[in-house]
Amino acid sequence: MDRLVQDDEEARDAFLARLVAVEDRLARLAAADAAGLTDPDPDTGERWEPGQVWAHMAEFPGYWLRQIRRILNRPLPEPVPFGRVKTDPGRIDGIEQSRREPVAELHRRVVAAVEELEDFLASLPPERWSALGTHPTLGEMDIPAIVRRFLIDHLEEHVEQLEALQHRR
Repeated sequence: MDRLVQDDEEARDAFLARLVAVEDRLARLAAADAAGLTDPDPDTGERWEPGQVWAHMAEFPGYWLRQIRRILNRPLPEPVPFGRVKTDPGRIDGIEQSRREPVAELHRRVVAAVEELEDFLASLPPERWSALGTHPTLGEMDIPAIVRRFLIDHLEEHVEQLEALQHRR
């Protein structure tokens, strides 16, 4: 087997395993109460209530998956511009609009987004993993780096925030 293809398959399998673990943790969190404010964001100092964390998790996987599909649908020889920064109005509005929805509804939306991501990763051909995008602050990234940073790591970071809030009660 070609080493690049094997590496991509191993990355995909590791991502899928991490997503299953996230789903399990989210199910426990959705069934428990959390209150208070998260620790300050290192970049902005922002502190969120649990509803804001859930609202963000319900919004961002779909956004980043659309960005990845956009990269894959533009077969250009150079990297495709993609992404947003924390001050993006769409990001802020998405959080604000959903933050007061019941946790059960937000959890349902997060799980649906994670399942869509799992299906996407499972069906992405190995040769597509090398497609490149250029983020406004992080620069050039391939698909595994985008998935890792903006989806997998990002979900885990917010799950950890909710777990910390739950433990403070």
